[in-house]
Parts: sequence; C-alpha cells; structure tokens
Amino acid sequence: MPSDAVLYQAAALCLTYPDDDLVARLPLLREAAPPLRAFTDHAAVTPRRELAAHYERVFDLGNRHSLYLSRWHDGGTRRHGTSLVRFQDVYRRHGLECSGEELPDFLPAVLEFTARTGDTSLLTEYRDGLERLRTRLTDYGTPYADVLDAVCATLPAAPTGTPP
Repeated sequence: MPSDAVLYQAAALCLTYPDDDLVARLPLLREAAPPLRAFTDHAAVTPRRELAAHYERVFDLGNRHSLYLSRWHDGGTRRHGTSLVRFQDVYRRHGLECSGEELPDFLPAVLEFTARTGDTSLLTEYRDGLERLRTRLTDYGTPYADVLDAVCATLPAAPTGTPP
C-alpha cells in the first residue's frame, strides 16, 4: 500500500491536463499508487487526444466539476480572494510559493503541496467540496472519479450534517 504522500503526488499528476509526460509516467503511477489503477489503466489504453478531449469536457464545464477548491466553498463571492490568500499563507508557512501558473487552490497543486509537506489541513478543510466533486464526477461517469475516491479515502470522515 503506498504512503499517502505517494498517492497525493500521483493523484496530482492524474488530475492535470493529460500531456505526453503524464502518458509516459502512467506505468510508474500504476505501480506506485495501486488505488489509482482504474484511472491509470484507462488512461494507458486511451489515445492521448481522446484523453485530452475527455479532460476538457469534464473540467471545462464551468464550476460543475471545478478543480479549484475554494469555488466549492465560496463560489463567486468576494470571499474567494480571501480564500486564495489563505492557501498562499499555508504554502508560505512551509517555505513554498505558488508558481503563478495556476491559482493556489487548484486541486493538483494542493495535492502536490500535501505530498511534499504532509500537511493535510487544506484537503481536510475543503473535504466537503472534494466530496461534492467526487459525487459529481461519479455521476458523470468519468474515470477521474476514481482519483477522487482514492484521495477522499485517505482523509478523516467529513462531519455529519454537512450539506452536499
């Protein structure tokens, strides 16, 4: 069974745009993170263009399948900016900075941060959003749901009474 850090790093790679680097890493990801095998096996037999088109359909549908965690909590409200600053502050406390290529609440970035530091506070804090994303991806019928299943399985149970 892989350590959670390995799983988080592998999940981060699986949730980024499927380029040639991801395709080349699939055998390693498959072996390093068995909970992601359903996804990695699917990605390994799917032509890259088809995989990329699927990624775009799944994650470019506005906020329905957003990989930006604060959107699940804040939506488009003014609090969104405050949440982004909070993500940056957590990163800085660990001596890390965002590259500027993505917003700091981008799930693959948060997973990579968690893998590098062992700090699960952001994933735990946004657990309800992760669960809603996981449910929507499952309902959509995408293999990306398996990635969220694996990540959510590593986190403490969500408090009961949390709205879906």
